[in-house]
Amino acid sequence: MEPGSSVKMIKSQRVFLSNEICPALIIIKDGKISEIVTSSDRETTTSCEVLDVGECLVMPGTVDSHVHVNEPGRTDWEGYWTATRSAASGGVTTIVDMPLNSIPPTTTLQNFRTKLEAASGKCFVDTAFWGGVVPDNQSELRPMIRAGIPGFKCFMIHSGVEEFPHVSESDLHAAMAQLRGTGSVLLFHAETELADQRIENEDPCEYSAFLNSRPDSMEVEAIQTVSQLCLQYQVQCHIVHLSSAKALDILKAARKAGAPLTVETTHHYLSLSAEHIPPGATLFKCCPPIRTQDNQEKLWSALKDGHIDMVVSDHSPCTADLKKLDTGDFMKAWGGISSLQFGLPLFWTSARKRGFSIPEVVKFLCQKPAELCRLGNKKGSFLPGFDADIVIWDPEKEFEVTEACIHHKNKLTPYLGCRLYGEVFATLVRGKIVYLKGKFSPNPLGELLLAQ
Repeated sequence: MEPGSSVKMIKSQRVFLSNEICPALIIIKDGKISEIVTSSDRETTTSCEVLDVGECLVMPGTVDSHVHVNEPGRTDWEGYWTATRSAASGGVTTIVDMPLNSIPPTTTLQNFRTKLEAASGKCFVDTAFWGGVVPDNQSELRPMIRAGIPGFKCFMIHSGVEEFPHVSESDLHAAMAQLRGTGSVLLFHAETELADQRIENEDPCEYSAFLNSRPDSMEVEAIQTVSQLCLQYQVQCHIVHLSSAKALDILKAARKAGAPLTVETTHHYLSLSAEHIPPGATLFKCCPPIRTQDNQEKLWSALKDGHIDMVVSDHSPCTADLKKLDTGDFMKAWGGISSLQFGLPLFWTSARKRGFSIPEVVKFLCQKPAELCRLGNKKGSFLPGFDADIVIWDPEKEFEVTEACIHHKNKLTPYLGCRLYGEVFATLVRGKIVYLKGKFSPNPLGELLLAQ
């Protein structure tokens, strides 16, 4: 079979099914899972060609609900064509595009239409879209919901781009009043601006200077505010890219009190630590910052215990000049890490050492992100009637991240040279092969997803 072709049946000795791994035959009809046959003695009479992948693991394609594609307006940073090919090569079958850093941002109905036009015909995987909450756009929220936006993101601190301003607490009250009763979700970049944290005479090329400028207290204070608003309005709230374990007790208490609150962390907070970031290595800069190894282990424990709901990439690429690689100045470099393509192997490489199972991989990378963006009725699980979005991969296969294998537009990533476990063999979107052993379908096969 070749990229672009439709698959009717997939056979493997290792298929994820109902929280276990077993031999099975997946039958696909009209782009959806029709049936999963697990009985080894059942004969299936068909003339269809079967894709037999032997011992490769077959599971639902991952859903990355936190991706900055940046098109239109900053397509030199990324773009739908390159971002979704990168996603496909990493086993991601659905992405959800953030409302920034594109120009215009997705903060009005008209801007959303502009975004849809820009994405049309360019996506190799299915693509959904978050809207944005900015000051004084509350009248745009319900029209965007009716047009297919599943939820909205806001910043409680400067976003990094002028066209997406951060909100005040009064802006949040106005927005949440509009969202109450809609079933929509409000996503928070939860950092609050505090007094200047920089210590005089610190070397901006030392990672510690940047880390000290964005302490845990910025997240803790912001998450306290979000928790109170969530309880007051009973609008689902979601904390994006949690980096500080010090905020976990606040989240636990709010959820125990009845707040419909969910939280994600990212691959870089689970894979990278401050102690191992060299001077001038601005490829490691992101906001909130990568924190200590001790903090990282607490995030892993919270994930294991169910206090963190999902893991995403927060793929936030840029051009090389914005990373200030020539000066190594952490304070001036763009804050963002590119990892869309490597989420599955990054997570598995670290998770396998900590006793995590494949069913937990599916939960954190597939099911929970799909539920967040209101796609849990057709994405993220192997159930009859669900889209046949599938990743076929080898959890035992080790590979090296090289520039030649990177498919996102700018090859800047702190993972260059890393050896990871979990090589992706093939990715299918609604039963069609979009990626197979280094090759892509001739044409984009992804659809633009609108929430109902």
